Amino acid sequence: MVRLAITIMATTVSAIPSAHAQWAVYDAANHVQTVLIAARELQQIDNQITSLANQAQMLVNQGKNLATLPLSTLSSLQATISQTTSLLAQAQNIAYSVSSVEQQYQQSYTSVSSGMSDSALYSQAQTRWQNSVGGFEDALKLQARVVGNIPSDGSAMTQLVSASQTSTGALQAAQAGNQLLALQSRQLSDIQAELAANGRAAELERARQATNEAAAQAQYQHFAQYDAYVPETVAIPGSGN
Repeated sequence: MVRLAITIMATTVSAIPSAHAQWAVYDAANHVQTVLIAARELQQIDNQITSLANQAQMLVNQGKNLATLPLSTLSSLQATISQTTSLLAQAQNIAYSVSSVEQQYQQSYTSVSSGMSDSALYSQAQTRWQNSVGGFEDALKLQARVVGNIPSDGSAMTQLVSASQTSTGALQAAQAGNQLLALQSRQLSDIQAELAANGRAAELERARQATNEAAAQAQYQHFAQYDAYVPETVAIPGSGN
């Protein structure tokens, strides 16, 4: 821009004819100074335009960084967690509750004694068997739920990874990453629930076997208190003896 102004100035000065006494005096130096000032002002304006363009681009980039991710898997994750929680709440006979475990265990697993009647021993054995069967059924249903979540988890993971790779700004990429972490946390909670269900079923079965052994010992002690059978001679009518 400055070079252009100087070129214009030189061309103007060379085009001026020789001055005569009757003409007004032309101040070439002042003209050059004026052109230079105008050139510098034009350069400043050009710099300001460039600066404004850079600021506008920076605002556009900031807008991209602040744009939210249009994809959200929160509702599906919450629905899956609710389904798993509902299955845990449907635990048969002995629920996932400390007070429930203490009460049921006391009634059916630790109250066996030799003074109990056969009907009471049978009733407790039946209850323990039902608890074990129910525990295994609960574990199987929860395993089926966890396996059923795999296809939807795979679809959600594909969508989130794609959204992260095509994100227009930092916020969208961060939100996609956060949702992937939420999906992973939900999967870990599924594993935790499955381990709890499997452990519950296994412990119920071990407790049933141990209590059945105690019940067998109680029954033996119950019958052992009676005197052994002593054979006696019996007279049969009409035999002549």
